[in-house]
Amino acid sequence: MPFVIAALVLVGTLCVLNLLLSVGVIKRLREHTELLSKPGRGKIMPSLGVGEEVGEFLTSTVDGGTLSRESLADDTVVGFFSPNCGPCREQLPRFVEYGGALPGGRGRVVAVVLSHDADEANALVADLAPVASVVVETSSGPLSKAFKIKAYPTVLRVAAREGRLVVTDEAVDLGQTATAVA
Repeated sequence: MPFVIAALVLVGTLCVLNLLLSVGVIKRLREHTELLSKPGRGKIMPSLGVGEEVGEFLTSTVDGGTLSRESLADDTVVGFFSPNCGPCREQLPRFVEYGGALPGGRGRVVAVVLSHDADEANALVADLAPVASVVVETSSGPLSKAFKIKAYPTVLRVAAREGRLVVTDEAVDLGQTATAVA
């Protein structure tokens, strides 16, 4: 009989300890959930957010032109693509269609191909060149730094606001017709 009582006391103590640990874990999870749900906390932004100013940059396009923050037209769409990225290959035809339908044509569309290998980039450049000013650079290139790009594909819309070039849409819906948006 004393063994049964000792076993019951041990099991009871373990159950109380388990209950206390569970309550502590649940409390900690709630705190983490609160922290992660706050805007800008715990989320990795793939690029600049709406209202943020685009950094300074100067780069060359594949057709020999130059591109700078000041040369971007108002309401320009800027897309960042990588040849090794599956979602980029899926979004590319929609971006080309969207860019081709924008009023203002190539002057309002910039495509950035991020690649270390020129041969890899050539296929994307060939698809993008008819509808966009195309820049080929590495992930540490001037446009990637100016737009703080961390994920691909990323499609942004920028416009001049109060003398600054800012992001006005951080996730352009390529499913919409460009003429309806413009």
